Amino acid sequence: MTLELTAPPAAEPISGPAAAATGTVKRVALRLVSGLGVLWGAATLSFVGVRLAPGDTVDVLLGEQPRTPEIEAAIRAEWGLDSPAIVQYARYLWAVAHGDFGRSYVLQRPVAEVLAGQAGPTLALTGAALLVALVFAVVVATTTAGRRRSRAVANAVELTLVSTPAFWLGIVLLSVFSFQLKLFPVAANKGWTALVLPALALGLSLGAVVSQVLRDGLERALEEPFAVTVRSWSVRESALRLRHGLRHAALPAVTLTGWLVGGLLGGAVIIEEVFGRPGLGRVTVDAVLAQDLPIVLAVAILSAFVYVVISTLVDLLYLWLDPRLRRDSRRAGAR
Repeated sequence: MTLELTAPPAAEPISGPAAAATGTVKRVALRLVSGLGVLWGAATLSFVGVRLAPGDTVDVLLGEQPRTPEIEAAIRAEWGLDSPAIVQYARYLWAVAHGDFGRSYVLQRPVAEVLAGQAGPTLALTGAALLVALVFAVVVATTTAGRRRSRAVANAVELTLVSTPAFWLGIVLLSVFSFQLKLFPVAANKGWTALVLPALALGLSLGAVVSQVLRDGLERALEEPFAVTVRSWSVRESALRLRHGLRHAALPAVTLTGWLVGGLLGGAVIIEEVFGRPGLGRVTVDAVLAQDLPIVLAVAILSAFVYVVISTLVDLLYLWLDPRLRRDSRRAGAR
């Protein structure tokens, strides 16, 4: 009697939805790790910037606030200026990781409290402007793609919007719809009607850029073999463009939108001044003029955080829009 030793059967690689989910989790995890690296870099540069600024660190942090022994002692205790630089750096990172950005000695308030009170109006304005941009881009691209005359008119309108500064467009919108037609309030932040004109002024130029990229991608998609197949099913042209062509054309536009959202945040600074709105833009301008460095540094770190969130969302949108990326994620999960 002989015994035959047989190797155990090899484990079958994970496939199907489980593999796709694993690959997606890995992709998101890598994005989050890289995002944490970006935030660490922003916090480190902020710390180094304070230390390299000319003059005493206490004077830098005080800004235009008068210097008194009590305030000086409070700053030295808060920032640990009597400790070694590495200890100060570690304490600073720990505080930032917990949302503690120090204290504004100009406003006599914690920085986190100042930003939290002004973030809502800025986020509302940015979100509304992004919605305006996306609606404008989708409507213009789907209605003019492949149509020569409509495309020529759209190109002229888009070029005009891209060439017009947001603050100038805001002034024109104020003159027409607020002062003359009296349809919208002139300033302040009262209700959704006060958000319409600032969102249009901020979002139309972004929508004009995105619509050009989206229309080019849509025209290429409508020439693909799948478009001929869909047309053979007697599907309406509008359904072909919106349900099939738009998804194939969206990747470059999504990438561009992700990059340009930072422009919305920067443009909000000027638009909030033009329309007299509260928000991070006005706080940042006031902080720069008053040399209120803790607030400036906190806004810089907050901007880096927003970019990390947007880039992560763009990656997730890629996986949803492009099946090829999901297949790559499935293969990665199978490994």
